[in-house]
Order: sequence, then C-alpha cells, then structure tokens
Amino acid sequence: MRSSETTPNMHPIGAQICGSKLQLIASSARIIEDLGFDVLDLNCGCPVDKVTKDGSGSGMLKQPELIGEMIAKMVATVKIPVTVKIRAGWDDASINAPLITQIAEKAGAKAIAIHGRTREQGYKGRANWDHIRAAKAVAKEILVIGNGDLFQAEDALNMFQTTGCDAVLVSRGTMGQPWICEDMMRHLRGETPISREISFVRNTLLEHFDAILQYQNDRQALLDFRRVGCWYLKRCNGVKSLRIELNRTKTPKEVLALIHNFSWDEVSLADEPQMAEVE
Repeated sequence: MRSSETTPNMHPIGAQICGSKLQLIASSARIIEDLGFDVLDLNCGCPVDKVTKDGSGSGMLKQPELIGEMIAKMVATVKIPVTVKIRAGWDDASINAPLITQIAEKAGAKAIAIHGRTREQGYKGRANWDHIRAAKAVAKEILVIGNGDLFQAEDALNMFQTTGCDAVLVSRGTMGQPWICEDMMRHLRGETPISREISFVRNTLLEHFDAILQYQNDRQALLDFRRVGCWYLKRCNGVKSLRIELNRTKTPKEVLALIHNFSWDEVSLADEPQMAEVE
C-alpha cells in the first residue's frame, strides 16, 4: 500500500514484510515506519510456493533462529511495535510454534499470530488449535493471537476458551462476510445476533465494488470484482447464473446492471459457504 492510499481515519494500521534476507530487513522496516504505519509484522506464515521457494513466508519456519534475528533487527530499527505471523510448523513432523514463540519474545516482538495449520496442509483439513494453546503456555509477556477456522460468530469465543489466546485473527472468514467481526464481538458480549438478509448481502457487495472502483481503473476493478463477488456469492443459493454472467462482463457498468436486475427474491443464504483458499 502506498502512503497516498492511507487516510487519517484508517489508523491504527499495520504493514507486513515478507522476505528472508537479513541484510535488507532493517532498511525495509525503516521505510515502513517512515510511511506512517503503526505496526510492523513479519510474515512467516504464507504457504504459497512462489513465496516459500526462496525461504520466505512459512519457509522461514525451517530456520527459527533466523526469524529471531530478523525480529531483533526490526525491533532495533523502528519505534513502532513489531509482530510476527507463523504457522504451527512446516509439517506434522516439525511443529515448532512454541519454540518460535519463545524466540520471538526474546527478540522483542510484542505479539505472535499463529495459524493452527502447517505449511504442508495449506488450507486443507482442520486447524489444530492445540498448537496455539501450546504456544500460549510458553509465552510470558508476548501476546499470542489465534488464527485458523474462524468462520462463524461463535468461533472466536470457542478459540479463546480452547487456547487461552489473547486475541484472534480473522482472515479467510472475512471474505464475503466483512461483518463477521461485528458478529463475533456481539457474541462475545452475549448480545442478540443480527439477522442478515439477502438484501443486506447484495448491498454490501455493491458497497465493496464501489470501494474497488475508487482505487482501481475499470479493467483492474473488473478483475478484482470477479474474485470478490465469488466470495459473497459462495454464501448464497440460487446464484449460479449470476456468477456465470459476472465472469462474462466487460465493464463495471455491466456488473452493476447485472446485480441490480438479478432476481434476488429467489436467493437464500447457504448454511456453510465454501471458503476461499488464500492467505
């Protein structure tokens, strides 16, 4: 994100570094702080091949000591808080989230976010929250943030109760339902859940597209919306024809016409939407 794309009402806002070159981390951290970000995060969790092939992202899980060295240099360089995001381990034979939690704390990180899956899992199977609980058990002052399989309002409370973590990180769960954080907060406070009808989903989808148009040219906005629109529509029954037509559109104007003219009265919310497999 360029500094020109941020506004005062966005703060606090964080930036994430993904890379494994120790000689570049200090200068990179300084650039991010100078851009006005409030938190700096080291990404040691991304599982995709194009990132891990050079040892970056979750590839760094194979070098726990390097993670510590990277964090220490970041902490020594900037005044803003430094955090780190990891997975439980590279594979089931090398679970090291508790070890990296201790290393990150010693290096000066303020928080560590732990995804309960291994890199080998990708997004398959269930996230093992036991690995998050084990990391919390060895933490002294560093905050432990639980991540993985937070898709419903009640999931946040379940993770707090299961792991004892200090906070939760909702990632894929926000795709197609950006209101999930509000729903989780209401559930945590014991408040009545908000009933969200199809019209609410449609209107939020339109608002999301409008936001994309403010940041992208028409061609890129169209490509972005095809992906974003699928996230919302995976939560719905009776929208197959709309999904097909949206992928054929050539202009934002065509997208808006399709959404406004579609027969939403025949659509219902799916009980269990398919989640996107992205970091």
